[in-house]
Amino acid sequence: MSDTEKAFKTTVELDKFIDELRYANEKELPMLVAKNVLAFDTPFWLRLAARADICGSNDEKKDYENLAASIMTVVEKVVRKTEEKIESSTGVLESILEPITQEDEEIIWPPRDLNGIVEMKKVLELKEKKGFLDEGFLSAVTAQIRQARESGDKPGLVAILQKVLQLYAAHILSKRSYAMKDGQVVKAEMFLETIISADEDSWETILRGGLVYGGGDVEPEDLFNVLKKRVERVNMRTESGSYQQRVLLEYLKEIEERAEAVVQAFKTSTI
Repeated sequence: MSDTEKAFKTTVELDKFIDELRYANEKELPMLVAKNVLAFDTPFWLRLAARADICGSNDEKKDYENLAASIMTVVEKVVRKTEEKIESSTGVLESILEPITQEDEEIIWPPRDLNGIVEMKKVLELKEKKGFLDEGFLSAVTAQIRQARESGDKPGLVAILQKVLQLYAAHILSKRSYAMKDGQVVKAEMFLETIISADEDSWETILRGGLVYGGGDVEPEDLFNVLKKRVERVNMRTESGSYQQRVLLEYLKEIEERAEAVVQAFKTSTI
C-alpha cells in the first residue's frame, strides 16, 4: 500500500469516527470518548478542523466547535480521573511497603527483618479484601517496574515491586483449592498449592523435596499437568488482557520454569 493510499484510508477512518461522535447522543458521547481516549491525537484534531473549515453553513460549523469542546471536556475528565487513580494506587502501594520502610523512608531490600514480608502480606490481603487492589493498582505497579528497569539504576526497587505482585498473585491463586476431588486428596494439586502459597525463595527446596526425584511422591508430569489446568482456569476466570490475568499467569509461569530447572538438575545428576 502506497503512502497516498495509507493517508486516504486514515482519512476515511477518521471521518467515520467523527461522524459516529457527531451523531452520538448526550449519553453515548461521553462513553464513546472515554472508550477511545487515545484516539484523540493530532491527526484527529487536524481532520476535525478541516471538516469544520469546509462546512456549508455557520450552524454546521458551530456544531463542530461544540463537538470539539464536548470531547475536550470528557478527555480532561478521563485524564484527571486516571491521575487520581494513579495517586490513589501509589498510596495503597506505600501502605503495603510500610512494614519494610525505614524511618528515613528508605526501603532496604532484601529486608533485614524477614517479618517485614509477613506484615506486607497481611496489609496486601487486607487491601485486596477492601477492593483497593484493582486494575488501576496493578497497572501502576507494573508501570513503576517498567520505569525502574528503564532507568537501570534501581534494581532493588524492581525486586520490591515484583515481590508485591508475587504476594498478590499468591493470595489470589490461594483463594480457591483444588486439592480435594470426590473426597480424595489430589497430591499434585496440593503440592502446587503449597508452592503457590510459599515464598519464592523456598520454591526450590519444596520442589526438590516433593518431587519423586528427591524422595517425594509427586511425579513431574502430574505437577506440570495441574499447572496447565491452573493456567486454563486463570484464562477462563479473568478478563482477557487484564493486568490481573497477566500477573497471575506470570506467577504460574515462574513456578513452571523453576520446576523445569529442578527436574533438569535431577536428570543431569543421574546421568
